[in-house]
Amino acid sequence: MPVAKLKQVGSLHVFVYFVSSAALAVLLSASWQWLAAAPTRPARMRLFMHDVLIGPGATAAEVVNGTGPSLFEGEPPLRFGHVVVMDDALTEGSNPASRPVGRAQGMYVFASMHDPALLLCMNVVLTAGPYSGSTFTVVGRDNMVKPLRELSVVGGTGRFRMATGYVLWRTASWQQRKNAVLDLDVFIHVHAYAHA
Repeated sequence: MPVAKLKQVGSLHVFVYFVSSAALAVLLSASWQWLAAAPTRPARMRLFMHDVLIGPGATAAEVVNGTGPSLFEGEPPLRFGHVVVMDDALTEGSNPASRPVGRAQGMYVFASMHDPALLLCMNVVLTAGPYSGSTFTVVGRDNMVKPLRELSVVGGTGRFRMATGYVLWRTASWQQRKNAVLDLDVFIHVHAYAHA
């Protein structure tokens, strides 16, 4: 094939690539504008998360022992870089014997060198109630010594598909620096088009 013909074919491929990329960008932009304008309805729920690190029925495991500065004294000290993976029970009330409504599955990392603050990432898997079978994802900073923290809801599945919102997070109890009950007040904006 002559060189002039190869340049013409190459130029055509570049032209088609740019035109198709521009068309895709316009389509995606239009779909995001439609999504942003889609109606939402609020949902609110109160959940209690039981994070059990020691004793019978432990639901969380320390997988990396941090090597950074100590954030809490004691044995063993909690340090920057400490990582815990969890599959915690969610219940209607603060008592572990309360009606189970789901699981909190994810991890938290002591991610601040100066404060006992965690980077938390978890999926809330609901197994009872009107949202049974749906999930939503919570991500954010949890400064454990603050009485009230706010974390983000960044999406979900089923009835919470494309959900946004926040969780007001409080420590209801904390025993032996290991076992905690957390009070989660969840506010979610559910897109009207999401369904189970």
